[in-house]
Amino acid sequence: MDDIHALAVQTPSPSVRTPTLARSDSPSGPREPGFGVDSPFPEPVPVRVHSVRGGGDVRLSVYDAGDLYGPALVFIHGFSQCHMAWRRQFQSALSLGFRVVALDLRGHGQSDKPRAAYGDGRLWAEDLHAVLSTLGLERPLLVGWSYGGIVISDYLRHYGQAHLAGIHFVSAITNSGSEEAFSVLAPEMLSLIPGLFSQDELVCQLHLERFVSLLHHVPVPEVTRELVLDYTRRVPSHVREALGSRAVDNDDVLHRLTLPVLISHGLEDRVVLPESSRHIASVVPDAQVSLYPGIGHSPFWEDSRRFNRELAAFAARCW
Repeated sequence: MDDIHALAVQTPSPSVRTPTLARSDSPSGPREPGFGVDSPFPEPVPVRVHSVRGGGDVRLSVYDAGDLYGPALVFIHGFSQCHMAWRRQFQSALSLGFRVVALDLRGHGQSDKPRAAYGDGRLWAEDLHAVLSTLGLERPLLVGWSYGGIVISDYLRHYGQAHLAGIHFVSAITNSGSEEAFSVLAPEMLSLIPGLFSQDELVCQLHLERFVSLLHHVPVPEVTRELVLDYTRRVPSHVREALGSRAVDNDDVLHRLTLPVLISHGLEDRVVLPESSRHIASVVPDAQVSLYPGIGHSPFWEDSRRFNRELAAFAARCW
C-alpha cells in the first residue's frame, strides 16, 4: 500500500454518451433544499432528483449534479445518514468535471423504509446496480463512507468489478458481526450500542445526539449539527438495529480486486478506528492510503478541499 499526502489534480475528459434517466425530473429539474449550504458558487449547483426501484422493488431516492456526460462519482453514505452528507462534494469544483451522484440507502433519507429488508446482501447489491443501470452510469467510481464500505462489498460479491472504474473507501468498514469487526469500532461508538436501537424515543434521541457529536473531530456550527441530527433521526430504529445485526466478512471479495483503490481515514475518528482502513489496505492489492491528521470520521466534510482534490486526482488514474 502507498500512503498519500498530496495528489496533483487532473480532470479527466468526459466520455460522450447519453444517459438513461428513469422516473426522474428533467435535467434542469428542481434544486434539493439544503444542498446549497456552503456552496462556493454565486448560485448553488442544480441537483436532479430521481426515483429508482431497487432490490425487492424498494424505492430509492437518488440525486445527481454536474456534467451529465462526465465520468460518474457515486457517493454512498454511512449508517443512519443520507445523501446530504455529500453536499460539500456536490457544491464544489467536482461538479464541473464529473457527474456527481448520491443515493439514500434503503431505510434512509427519502428512500423507502420497509420493516424487514436489510439482512440480505443481494438486496443491497441490487439497489446499487439499479442506480447505476437506471442512470446509465458507465464505469463509475464508487465512494463509500463508513457503512457504505459494506454496501460496496455487497455489490462486488454479487456483480463483480468489471463495470467499475475504481473504489474509494472513506472511514469505511467492510466486515460486521464478528469480534474482529467490533474491534475496529471506536470505544465511543461501542458505548452507544444498544441505545441507538432503542424503541424508547427519549433514550434513542439521547444516543443519536451523542452519535452525531462523534462524526466530526472539531465541533461543527450549530446549524450544521441540527441539519445532521435531523436527517440522522429520520432513520427508524428498526433500520439501525437491522444494519447493526448483519454478520458479513468480505475479505475474500476485497482480495480479488484489481481496480484502483484509494482508502481515506481521519486519525481522530471516534466512530471507526483507522485500524479498519489499515485492515482493508492489507487485504486489497496495491491500495493507496490517505490519512488525515486532526480529522475525525468525516474527512470529506472536515477537510473537503483536500478530500475533493485527492478524489479528483485519484479519478484521473481510474479512467
